[in-house]
Amino acid sequence: MAAINRFRCLNAPPLRLISRSVILGPSTTSRCLATAHQEPSIPTSSTSTPNSETPKRRRPTYFKDGLNSVPSFSEFVGLAEPALAPEDALELRTAMVGPAGKQKQITRLPEWLKTPIPASNANYKQIKKDLRGLNLHTVCEEARCPNISDCWGGSDKAAATATIMLMGDTCTRGCRFCSVKTSRAPPPLDPHEPEHTAEALRRWGLGYVVLTSVDRDDLADGGAHHFAETIRKIKSKTREAADGVPGKEMLVEALTGDFQGDLEMVKLVAQSGLDVYAHNVETVEALTPFVRDRRATFKQSLSVLRAAKAASPSLVTKTSIMLGLGETDEQVFEALRKLREADVDVVTFGQYMRPTKRHMKVEEYISPEKFEVWRERALEMGFLYCASGPLVRSSYKAGEAFIENVLRGRARERRPDVGAALDAAEGKAKREGVVVP
Repeated sequence: MAAINRFRCLNAPPLRLISRSVILGPSTTSRCLATAHQEPSIPTSSTSTPNSETPKRRRPTYFKDGLNSVPSFSEFVGLAEPALAPEDALELRTAMVGPAGKQKQITRLPEWLKTPIPASNANYKQIKKDLRGLNLHTVCEEARCPNISDCWGGSDKAAATATIMLMGDTCTRGCRFCSVKTSRAPPPLDPHEPEHTAEALRRWGLGYVVLTSVDRDDLADGGAHHFAETIRKIKSKTREAADGVPGKEMLVEALTGDFQGDLEMVKLVAQSGLDVYAHNVETVEALTPFVRDRRATFKQSLSVLRAAKAASPSLVTKTSIMLGLGETDEQVFEALRKLREADVDVVTFGQYMRPTKRHMKVEEYISPEKFEVWRERALEMGFLYCASGPLVRSSYKAGEAFIENVLRGRARERRPDVGAALDAAEGKAKREGVVVP
């Protein structure tokens, strides 16, 4: 028996010939010796049972298949489409994309979340060029804000707004909704950044600017002194550019982090000369541990806003809440109540948009009508102003315009001489055909 097995092993056809016979069919020749035992033929397509099928070669995949598996270009651009009935528009629509046999189901964005592409706008290109030339970063780009075409693509540079992000583009925290880069040890601060930022804003000639920053828990003061120095530089340079007209310098809003709960650092920034102190609670209290970094809490954010108002009562305090994360109406109402108890003046509501697949998914797309309900509710509760809509963000252009008018109105009430000077300057500008912000 051992001899027979050894003989079969020595005279078996090579493996490569077996594989060829399976693919190409039975061979017309055989190299078996005359004295060799005739082995059963290897099953092939011709000798197999009728139920078996001919092996098919797998279709190769191409780069275009990967492109077809993601939302189409039209999903991100507001193209003309037939209007939907209200009940259909409120439903999450789905679509199948990809090659035949490998299609995936995706969720279409509601019509109210589609925005135009800004790249062709000359104003947009000029602002981006100025920012790169001075090595400055904006939260508009880093956080992929959907309103960048609105804020950067105005009719002229003076009408545009950009939210400058200080202290680099790398954050020490990892919130589950944010697309800004993170690291435990970001690069050191640029000591020339306050001067560069003030110079860039002086060139633009804006009436209102928003400064924000990444969280820098690696710094002892959280970057508060850097923030305050930038504000002082901006106020100084824009006051010089105002041709001696009092109260005409640029208005500054600072959107800060929580400085790890160090209220002395909050006080330092609040008393640096800024006009609006903003700090975002981001979501309702119950969802905060699941949405924000573990070092950020709802109560700590409330204490920051309360301390800023106490340090400078004339400040306008402001915060923002994202909707669509799974919050309930009762939780949103409770958050508004606590914000009013902390004497917060302005609140904004916006739709949470998932930056990448690594971030939290969207639980619900809130309709524009629901956003309007929350705007009315906030005003009824005593907030000075509320911007509420699917594409509204904390640094929202319409909100900034309203706050600017409020602040300049307060300046006129506090100092009649300032009001008279402003009225005279604006009257002269209008006579000369200059648009006054």
